[in-house]
Amino acid sequence: MQQEERLRYLKGVLIAVGIIFIAGVPVLMMWAWPAGWAWMPRQPEYEQMIMGVYATLGVFLIRAAKDPLANASLIWFTVWSSIVHAGIMLVQAIADETERANLLGDVPALFLVAFVLWYLMPKSAEA
Repeated sequence: MQQEERLRYLKGVLIAVGIIFIAGVPVLMMWAWPAGWAWMPRQPEYEQMIMGVYATLGVFLIRAAKDPLANASLIWFTVWSSIVHAGIMLVQAIADETERANLLGDVPALFLVAFVLWYLMPKSAEA
């Protein structure tokens, strides 16, 4: 894939992920599928905090779509923090049967976000 094409896709993905982080995460955690996205038993204070962090990241990802190369550190932060978050949730979901639905919810979603951004992000030799 050529760098121009990769950047075009990256811009679209940044906007889509940003919108999902702003609006989709709260919808999934609170209404659509709490078992796959929230903590059991429910922990509203922690959930509000994590929604706030992801909404903020979502706003900055949308802004980064204007010039992804100038915002590479934010994009790489999103990749690595998604891997770390998904990895921690993976271990917790395996260890705690009340969190098993996360194996079909936020765990694969965060790994997918990380992989897609990693794949589309130009590597230093290409930039």
